[in-house]
Parts: sequence; structure tokens; C-alpha cells
Amino acid sequence: MQFSISRESFLKPLQVVSGVVERRQTLPVLSNVLLQLSESELSLTGTDLEVELVGRAQVDGAKLDGETTLPARKLLDICKSLPEGSVIDISVVDNKVLLKSGRSRFTLASLSASEFPKVDEEPGSFSLNITQAKLKELLDATSFAMAQQDVRYYLNGMLFEVGEDYLRVVSTDGHRLAMETVRLESTAAETQQLILPRKGIMELTRLLSDDGEEIKLTFGANHIRVAIPEFTFTSKLVDGKFPDYNRVLPKGGDRVLTNDREELRQAFSRASILSNEKYHGVRIILSKNELKILANNPEQEEAEEVVAVSYDSEALEMGFNVSYLIDVLSTLQSQKVKITLSDANSSALLEADEGSEALYVVMPMRL
Repeated sequence: MQFSISRESFLKPLQVVSGVVERRQTLPVLSNVLLQLSESELSLTGTDLEVELVGRAQVDGAKLDGETTLPARKLLDICKSLPEGSVIDISVVDNKVLLKSGRSRFTLASLSASEFPKVDEEPGSFSLNITQAKLKELLDATSFAMAQQDVRYYLNGMLFEVGEDYLRVVSTDGHRLAMETVRLESTAAETQQLILPRKGIMELTRLLSDDGEEIKLTFGANHIRVAIPEFTFTSKLVDGKFPDYNRVLPKGGDRVLTNDREELRQAFSRASILSNEKYHGVRIILSKNELKILANNPEQEEAEEVVAVSYDSEALEMGFNVSYLIDVLSTLQSQKVKITLSDANSSALLEADEGSEALYVVMPMRL
């Protein structure tokens, strides 16, 4: 294999693909990135056996097709350190890879491309088309509520529910839930539920841009594949059953509070400074057109915030984890927020006053 490529053309896909590669690996080849040259197209592949990313770039001078694997981190560090505008020459000589640029020469150890694990190609069961911007919006609006390293492994990911005319994404860690729905056409014959792992969601979010270009999501029995210009993303699905989110959504709440979202977020942020560092609990006291937020900690320090709100129901007092409320208020993009409550022991339902399909549920906390 032998080719020349500009530093910038090589660096962009290399940076993205290297993000998947873990530093510490059981298999040495998993610390490497697979380079494959065919005619004038170079493809770079990185995987951790759960998520696979393939990036593509056009080379300037392709002299000899072939494939090899190189240490991802070292290759990335070398390319970053080269001056802007430089041209990189790569050639394979006797299981070693020679990388030249200007007066710099690097000889890297390579491993055989045949050892590199590939995600099995499987036929797609159904697919859907969605714009990059819309998918990014769905993931940004809900990914913060995913669990991290929970023993209930199916919570360490995001539910994709695909119906004939909608896509719904749901994430929860057992204390809060985030959900958003978008109307679109899919080829699913019946409603399907699939769970994408947390790492897959994080990598996919990094790949997506805010443009209106349509991309294709293909779902198989064990994988999801997303075709984006210049990149192909493949992730294994989590084998498990996601909890029934409909049972978590509060029904029949009759106490509605509306207010400026940013004003509420700032009030909760200030109160949180003196909340318990471990439990983050705050007490909220609602009365006619007034919200009082109280926080204290083991050092006997106290914070009190009073916010004028639109609320015309019976007085109510309840506790919440303030960081969960701040997360939701920071994620919502609307000017006003609507919070629906029923009693001190029921979850709160938060949503944008208008213009968004996103719903958020936060469980109360005993203080």
C-alpha cells in the first residue's frame, strides 16, 4: 500500500474514528485503526467491538492499493504535530509502515489487517430517513437522562421506538426520564423497540451536524447502521427489555406552574450551591403565584430563593434532586417552561410551553 494525502484530509476522519478506539485493550489490534485503500478512496475504521466507525477520504496520489492497521493514538499524535498544509506519504514495507512528511520520517509497527475484527454485515429489517439536525436534536434533548454503569444494563443506553409514522427516543436512569417524538415515515411493519448503548449514542452525537441533509438509519436484529456523508456508524444493540415508559409518565396532574425557563434555572442553580453535596436535595413550596426554593446542608448553611410564577392551585410542598431539575431546564430551549404536579409523592412532568415535543419526568425526593 502506498499513497499521498494532505494532512487536513487525513486528520478529520482520523480524529473521529480514533474517538471509538479505547486506550487499554485486551486485543492489541483494537488499539489500531484499519486503513484500506481502493483506487483513490481511503477508508479508516476504528472499533471497540461494540461501536464501529468508518471514515472516508480522497487521496491525492494512490500508487498501490492495499490495507494495514496502525496504532490509532500514535498516528493521530503524529498527524496533529505536523505543520498545517503538509502532505503525508504513507507506504508499507515488510510489516512496517513508513510515514514521511517534509523532512520528518516515522516508522510505525503495523498489525495484519486480517486480524482486525469487522462488525458482521447483517440484512436490515427496516429503515427510516431523518435529517441530521433532527436526529441531533432528539439525542441532545434526551441523552443526559441515560444511566451510567447501572447494574440494570438496559438503562445504560437509549430506547429507539420506531412505528410506521413516528420515531420516539426515551432515556431514563430510574430517577428521571426524558422522551421526544418526531413524526416520520419508516419501513417498520409494526412498532419496534431497540436499545442503543450509551457509548454508541455519544459517538453518534459527535458525528452529527446541524444541517438539513437526510441520513438513513438501518436497523437489524443486532445492529443499527447510520450512513452519514463521509462516515458510516455501526453499533451493537443492547440485548434487554426497556421499562414501560408509559407507566412512568404522570397522568392527571392538575397543578400547573408556568414561568420563564431561564429565571427558574438560575434560581435553582443558586439554591443548589448550599444543597447537600451528596444528595442535592431542595424543598420547593408552592403557593398562589409564588415558588419558594429552600436548600440546606450538614454544615447548617441555608439558601432561600423566592420566584414569582404563574400558579393558581392549592399550596404544595415537595422535595427534588435539584441537579435533575437544572439538567432539564438547561436542555429545554423554549422561553417558558410548564411543570405539572399532582401531589407531594408524585413525579413532576416538565415540558416546553410551546414548540417542542420533548417530555421530562423527575421523581420527587424524600427530605
